[in-house]
Amino acid sequence: MAHPELSDSYVSLIESGKRTPTTAVLELLAAKLDCSITYLINGVTAEQMHELELGLGYASLALHNGEAAEARRRYADLLSDGGLVSLPSLSHKARYGYALAAEACGDLDEAIEVLSRLRDSAAEAAGEERAVAVVLALCRCYRERGKLTEAVQVAEEVLFGTGRPSWNSDLMELGSTLLTAYVARGDLLRAQQFALELLGAAEMLGTPRATVAACWNAALVADEVGQAEEAIALAERAFAIQSETGDARNLARVRNATGVLLMRARPDEAAKAKDLLVRAKRDLTESAASVVDVARCLAGLANAEIMLGEAQEAVGHATKAVDMLDDGKGFLLTETRLILSRALILLGKRDEAIEQITQAEKLLQNGHQTRKTAASWLAAAEMLEVLDDEASVDAYHRALACAGL
Repeated sequence: MAHPELSDSYVSLIESGKRTPTTAVLELLAAKLDCSITYLINGVTAEQMHELELGLGYASLALHNGEAAEARRRYADLLSDGGLVSLPSLSHKARYGYALAAEACGDLDEAIEVLSRLRDSAAEAAGEERAVAVVLALCRCYRERGKLTEAVQVAEEVLFGTGRPSWNSDLMELGSTLLTAYVARGDLLRAQQFALELLGAAEMLGTPRATVAACWNAALVADEVGQAEEAIALAERAFAIQSETGDARNLARVRNATGVLLMRARPDEAAKAKDLLVRAKRDLTESAASVVDVARCLAGLANAEIMLGEAQEAVGHATKAVDMLDDGKGFLLTETRLILSRALILLGKRDEAIEQITQAEKLLQNGHQTRKTAASWLAAAEMLEVLDDEASVDAYHRALACAGL
């Protein structure tokens, strides 16, 4: 085969992986073997490569359009086919897409498992940008799963490890996700400090994506520490910029967050908040949003209906949210059950309300003792007291214990 252009020893070195052939050599070998250069490099024909890329495109489109189950099926089919084994970049893309689809379906444990395996090989297979995207998704899934220590650890390894990288838009999104993990575990002092760093970095970068990420999540921190008006101002800035720049899912999530913050800061504007949440719900269900995103929006809508005196509507929204979640979505499920309890109390359904509070307390008993946990125990205690249930005393004690009192 090699004669006369190549020596047999050189071909042997190529076969053993000790030499990388030039384009000219590849063209020569392809001509002698009557195959394409693509086949020599990847082990698949040009036609097979086209089919694989087309399949990935369809799966990605399904995920983008909010058809998470369909996207997950398509990615799984591609991965089980075996055609991607010799194509590291496409294989990585398929596994990453599968993880996002699993997350959107609410299967956080599966998403975490796939992303964890991807993390070590991401930079080599797909470049630094995709490596950051993998860690971002992993941090987000850990946070939603309630594994806050892991969420913080994976993000801090990238952002604050050896050779700390300079800020860019990808790292800003990772930093913003880390910020929400700090808030979730009650580390508010660190969250405030880091929020200021992110806002400064966003100002320096000047990109819409960085500014939205920093302002949106800094708004959540401001809300947690009682700076309601500052929270509204930051959220509205993020919303205004996101409205001009695009991504439907992120716009819906920012709209949802703005509605929730508006309810807390300005209860008299509950109707306006409801309008934002209704629009957010519609957009979330039509995008690649996760089950968690939709459930969070439904919980916000339920709260808005309670504030507007529409308890029956609130029960409907909260019940849908509870049905979408499982015990793996610990804190969100707890919060939603307590919202549902409040609506049931307004409807005079005492036994059903107590049942929801009891289920919420079971989740709280298995969770970490944080500021948010203390607030949830307090909410449960206050509702049980309204219902004249003796269990309120124990709930008050647990709230105090979580607060370190």
